[in-house]
Amino acid sequence: MRAATVERKTKETQIAVSLNLDGTGQYEIATGIGFFNHMLEQLSRHSLIDLKVRVKGDLHIDMHHSVEDTGIAMGAALKEALGERRGIRRYAQSTIPMDECLTRAAIDLSGRPWLVWKVKFSRDKIGEFDTELFHEWFQAFAQNAGITLHMENLYGENAHHIAESSFKALARALRDAVEIDPRQAGEVPSTKGTLTGPGA
Repeated sequence: MRAATVERKTKETQIAVSLNLDGTGQYEIATGIGFFNHMLEQLSRHSLIDLKVRVKGDLHIDMHHSVEDTGIAMGAALKEALGERRGIRRYAQSTIPMDECLTRAAIDLSGRPWLVWKVKFSRDKIGEFDTELFHEWFQAFAQNAGITLHMENLYGENAHHIAESSFKALARALRDAVEIDPRQAGEVPSTKGTLTGPGA
């Protein structure tokens, strides 16, 4: 089973993440932040990755530590679940419409962490949630998962739609990239023979 559980404890947050790459999109999300819960639920449902996330953070200060540290833990769990990345499709992209909005995600499960973020929001907050924190989550997730991720909002006006289409685009790209390719026959999809170190 391609699954992992990661716990992260600091003076700012206590986080437990469990995921199963070969799931059906079942989720149990409790971060203490309603809109963030909603985004992670979308990620699980549309990637078909089973996901459990429990976060206890210093929300009396702000949401930053909880959001960023959740990205760190989720990225680490994805990296562990992928293991040597044998047999995976590795590359994928997805373009997701949501009403007036269109957002694209392109991903390479390369072992090389990198984020290109071309997503701008029409306002600073969605409810009480600071929209700048989405960049923090995506950055932490990509870095700790060891993946190359390009996110781009092509157009859109509604901040909720921009955020949700971003998570759904990532979800669909992840679904395809982590999928086992029967033509790979358990091989690592790299001419170097590894995807677990730099330069793969």
